[in-house]
Amino acid sequence: MAIDPVIIAKNIRKTYDDITAVDGISFEVLRGEVFGMLGPNGAGKTTTVEILEGIRDADYGEANIDGLDVKNNPTEVKSIIGVQLQQNAFFDNLKLSEIVDLYAKLYLSRVNPIEVLDRVGLANRKNAKFNELSGGQKQRLSIAVALVNDPVVLFLDEPTTGLDPQARRQLWELVHQIKSTGTTIVLTTHYMEEAEELCDRIAIVENGKIIALDTPDNLINQLIATGFKPQKRVRAATLDDVFLNLTGHELRD
Repeated sequence: MAIDPVIIAKNIRKTYDDITAVDGISFEVLRGEVFGMLGPNGAGKTTTVEILEGIRDADYGEANIDGLDVKNNPTEVKSIIGVQLQQNAFFDNLKLSEIVDLYAKLYLSRVNPIEVLDRVGLANRKNAKFNELSGGQKQRLSIAVALVNDPVVLFLDEPTTGLDPQARRQLWELVHQIKSTGTTIVLTTHYMEEAEELCDRIAIVENGKIIALDTPDNLINQLIATGFKPQKRVRAATLDDVFLNLTGHELRD
């Protein structure tokens, strides 16, 4: 992984009337890493990510992606990022290959839709319609359309929400595969196990501020060093492991 930052956020602030959503957040995301943003609802992480994506303007501060100022170059920034949203609206009666081809045309990208679908494990469903897909398949399709422009940075917004353990693990493998190509990933999630599995570093956001930023291992070790003892006995396996052992690790489409 290269050590140069591809995302730089400096003292970003955003208010809505008398509510401060983002209160002076600063951080860098290194090229090629998976960077997690965690926090309770209303903490400010979504607003921060939307400012980076150019969806919202910051009231104050700077946001840069791959050397481009987001506020002053919104079109250029959108051409080098991919955004997978938790909720997507696709045409129900279009084939998957047609959906990917449509998004590729919007980005003026010359890609083979079947190759894009193959990256997310959906090549065998190329002729299926969106309304025929399972929840996990719909999430993978949303990632596929976010990859059509070969983005420098891919934003994933709670990509496994609502998925069963098999589909969730499959999405984890997909994130690992995308990272292996050198793509930088910014991930928001409410699943702590997911963040620990996928993220190189994590920023924990509360009340519009970053209250901790480090690797998952370092954050855990810092807590243990305070003398912390878990209230619940830690077992060698989880209920997720039981489910997967009984039903099989493979994804069932």
